[in-house]
Amino acid sequence: MQNLTTLVLLSFAFLLLLILIVSFRSRAVVFCQYLHAMTGIQLQPSDVKRVFAENGKDGVRQLFLDLIIREDLKEGPLQIPEEK
Repeated sequence: MQNLTTLVLLSFAFLLLLILIVSFRSRAVVFCQYLHAMTGIQLQPSDVKRVFAENGKDGVRQLFLDLIIREDLKEGPLQIPEEK
């Protein structure tokens, strides 16, 4: 009975480790899906991984902001309503 309990606990620990590894590996894919859903900007996960490897979180943030600004500029100037 003790061997079965040990096997179950090791299996559970292995499953948690596998889930952790998969979640860390899929961060770039999830970010690109979120970016496309929210802004319509399509970006490849390999680009996000490359920028993250070169410049870290700040580099990805800068890439994101640059893409958002470029997309906004495509739409033209904003119309600001006059105050009455």
